[in-house]
Amino acid sequence: MNRVILIGRLVAAPELRYTQQNKPVTSYRLAVDRLGDGADFFTCVAWNKAAEFAAEHLSKGTKIAIEGRLQTRSYEDKDSKKVTVTEIVVDRHEFCESKK
Repeated sequence: MNRVILIGRLVAAPELRYTQQNKPVTSYRLAVDRLGDGADFFTCVAWNKAAEFAAEHLSKGTKIAIEGRLQTRSYEDKDSKKVTVTEIVVDRHEFCESKK
């Protein structure tokens, strides 16, 4: 089973864009505290309704819980070097604190 649940804060506002097939997709970085020793930073990607929700309601510093799956993909960069990326494909966002 491939399920990921994390609680953290957005490092920057989500970036909404559309694929060539006009599907909304958003990406953002999530900072998740380690127990007593720094933080880990995860790249998160949301599609369709989850992408639109993220773009409309989330901003830098927002504390959220996410649920999704871990995904690894590869592509060639502009120098024809193979790049491997691990990211979280988000199915669901949930606020962890009320707006100030």
